Amino acid sequence: MRRIRKGDEVVVLSGRDKGRQGTVVSVQGDWLVVENVNRVKRHTRPNPQANHPGGIVEKEMPLPIGKVALFNPATKRGGRIGVRRLADGRRVRYFKANGEVIDV
Repeated sequence: MRRIRKGDEVVVLSGRDKGRQGTVVSVQGDWLVVENVNRVKRHTRPNPQANHPGGIVEKEMPLPIGKVALFNPATKRGGRIGVRRLADGRRVRYFKANGEVIDV
């Protein structure tokens, strides 16, 4: 079970965007893309066949999944995640700091 999924609110733990929060746009293996975090300027060539003009495009680049933590609204900071089974057999994620269940 993935500890961080698409749509989760995360906080960046290290790097030039340390402390910034955002929503996970996509997860690709051990990397993830966070909305408005790790933005770079990419110089692209024009491609007339695909109708793309050239120029400088700003876009989000993937971050290693270990550099982010799930945002815990109770503590107002990033928290570590655990996985446990409920009485009905479902597996859910929970915050290790306060035991609050994320997936219900």
